[in-house]
Amino acid sequence: MRSWAALPTGKVVRLEGAGPLPLAVDSLPREAPAILTCTAREARSPKALASAILDELDATVLGLFPAWLPDAEGIDGPGGAGLAAVRTLALRTAATSAHFGPFLAELAERALRARPGRLPDLRASLSPEIRPSGFPPEVRAAGLARALAAAFSRRGAALLVDVPEGLSPAGQEALVAAGEWLAHRAGLGIWLSGPLPAVDRVETVLVAEAPSQASDRTPITLPPPETGVPGPPPVAGRPHPGSPVERALESALSGCAWAAGRAWNQMLCPNALASPVRVDLLWQDDWCVVELDGPDHRYAEKFADDRARDVRLQIAGYTVLRFTDVQVLSDPQAVVRHIELLLRNRRASRNG
Repeated sequence: MRSWAALPTGKVVRLEGAGPLPLAVDSLPREAPAILTCTAREARSPKALASAILDELDATVLGLFPAWLPDAEGIDGPGGAGLAAVRTLALRTAATSAHFGPFLAELAERALRARPGRLPDLRASLSPEIRPSGFPPEVRAAGLARALAAAFSRRGAALLVDVPEGLSPAGQEALVAAGEWLAHRAGLGIWLSGPLPAVDRVETVLVAEAPSQASDRTPITLPPPETGVPGPPPVAGRPHPGSPVERALESALSGCAWAAGRAWNQMLCPNALASPVRVDLLWQDDWCVVELDGPDHRYAEKFADDRARDVRLQIAGYTVLRFTDVQVLSDPQAVVRHIELLLRNRRASRNG
């Protein structure tokens, strides 16, 4: 039985005992690669599937900027000066790393053009000014894998693929063949979880069950069902790159001086004996937590888990506010006013 940290990259394997997907990347040891999850679906051909995954990886990496080029944090605006600065920084970074300089520079330019927050548009149809350039697929695959790993300070990157019951033999073959291409060209780990009766050339690896506290973590966002390709995991300190709701709230908060001190996607440990939990938005100095609930939070099991999390945080001294995605997207200013009122009251009590 292998640990998650010991699973191979640069290879396609089928996992046995992996447990339910998706899996929170921060529930894994630091030695494990950065992981994206996706669900396998029927594809016309291995080439078409690999191409679709590359496009989604491209959109994901653009959304993670500047996590994979940290010194670019202060470079604002897609104007000439900004583009020249970010290109120079990318080339300098590549000179002392495994990145391919021309590709990283082009990727950084496109990421700066895409700022701020155009990931939903990217997933639908990459706009002309940020569409992938003419680099060969092999160069794109390797460069995107390196950038993804760098964004999370991990040793490499992997796709954790849920293979559903009923995938046709042709679909299984296309999945494995596309995975082999990505593994060999990009060094990605392609980890398949589910039945593959039609393909007998894939090694099966028994893997240790994910840590029990993973159920307390925010899951990796999956893409719309028609794509079947990966969504990005959260990045500590930033709105989730795949969440228009988090980005909308951050946009509404960004001009508010009172909102200083906020931190997105943080891990909290309510007490020394408790498993850590991920919270969407945190004001640590004010002991305030804001959670954003999508439609899945209406289901009984998820609703009960949310209430249990809130109680644990409240006992530890945190105040928890919850808003639905619909509230944030339809009336973000109302949400902001509620948060402001809570923070001002907490600060008045603390200083009073």
